Amino acid sequence: MSKQIGLFYGTTTGKTESAAEMIRDALGDGVTMHDIAEAETGDFDEYECLIIGCPTWNIGELQSDWEGLFEDLDEVDFSGKTVAYFGTGDQVGYDENFQDAMGILEEKISERGGKTVGYTATDGYEFSESKALRDGKFCGLALDDDNQSDLSEERITAWAAQIKSAFGL
Repeated sequence: MSKQIGLFYGTTTGKTESAAEMIRDALGDGVTMHDIAEAETGDFDEYECLIIGCPTWNIGELQSDWEGLFEDLDEVDFSGKTVAYFGTGDQVGYDENFQDAMGILEEKISERGGKTVGYTATDGYEFSESKALRDGKFCGLALDDDNQSDLSEERITAWAAQIKSAFGL
């Protein structure tokens, strides 16, 4: 793998960190993980390709570490960066805002010039609303370890192959 990839994730319960590790392993060498709790906005500048991971908390909110950095993203120029997103959430308990955090971050980073890749179909999910929908697809990889943990590895493997191509690897 010739390009370096920055994988930035926020986690509270460890589920998003575990997903980030699985994604890193599926992509192979060249992925540097950053816990967003310890990252700074300047860290994004080091990479041409980014992976952004965030769980949806409460009723459609960002995870607390992403929440703390969210306004500072206005100062980051994501132009020329290719960005893939993944989120963790609960489609049964929170069907009206499943994967909202992923959609909130994708909207902000796209406004700042980031090019989104890694859209996935909504087939196999049961939810009523999501801020992560773009033209009928998720703007990234949607994971639900609360209700569909048995599908996570397969979904990550397929998505990793998709973003390898989108990243030009």
